[in-house]
Amino acid sequence: MTVRLADRAEQAAGAGDVGGLLLGIDFGGTKMAVGVADGSGRLLASERVPTHADRGARQALDRALEVATRLLGEVGGPAAAVGVASPGVVRPDGIDLAPNVPGWDRLRLVDTVGERLGVPAVAVDNDLNAAALAELRLGALRDADPGLVVGLGTGVAAAVTVRGTVLAGRHGAAGEIGYALAGAARPGRMLESVFSGRALDQLAAELGVPDGAAGLAARAGQPGEVRDVLRGRVDEIARHLITCCLLVDPQRVVLVGGVAGSELIRGLIVDRLAEVLPYRPEVVLSSFAADAALLGAVLLAREAVQAAG
Repeated sequence: MTVRLADRAEQAAGAGDVGGLLLGIDFGGTKMAVGVADGSGRLLASERVPTHADRGARQALDRALEVATRLLGEVGGPAAAVGVASPGVVRPDGIDLAPNVPGWDRLRLVDTVGERLGVPAVAVDNDLNAAALAELRLGALRDADPGLVVGLGTGVAAAVTVRGTVLAGRHGAAGEIGYALAGAARPGRMLESVFSGRALDQLAAELGVPDGAAGLAARAGQPGEVRDVLRGRVDEIARHLITCCLLVDPQRVVLVGGVAGSELIRGLIVDRLAEVLPYRPEVVLSSFAADAALLGAVLLAREAVQAAG
């Protein structure tokens, strides 16, 4: 069942209203989402715009901040804090492991967002970690521990949740499985170059299938070359997810991202896990559709206000 974002925010209201407005920004390789919420996390206004990654990082950041400024003006008030969900590992002077938008590695997100919006508190985290935070506080992992969140969107990544927290790792890079070596489909290539939204779009083009990854999944519903090739790619991601599950032993796995929305792909992944794992986790699709990271960004902002108070 799909649940409206506001419904989840109502359930979170018991955590307390921090007062003031909260701003969330989710930067993605394909799309960016901006949302303004009240102090309890209830989303009041939001907008989604294309990233235009080929035009570089600066224009993407500038356009997102323009949308944020406009939405704050429409809602009627300054933000008490901003939460930002970004690809990669965010450092004070740049961003690591964010190759999909040229120049993203050179951005100083905390400084730029704070200065441009005049907001006293800016909290930044990896986009999938933000999605995992949303699942922990409001979604499918509220009653599950440990949890594994798998992002199948423009890129591919995972996030581990343990005892109510998202595992960051020594460098903030826990779950960056897109950098794992993929051997069966294309020897020597990284997993993200084999199974991700971008990789499947490219595969669709090579096979002459229109509409990218979505068209590929639709065509694979029928027996033939497309189905066989896609199953090979699914086998590759499944092998890595099996390893993740063997390491973490999660109670529940939550799939997020546009590629995860394919019932065929999701079903093939579930089948592969069930065939191999001695202890099978429940596998569910996020009920937040494309908004998990945005909602997580709002939660980052609220927790920043709570920490400052």
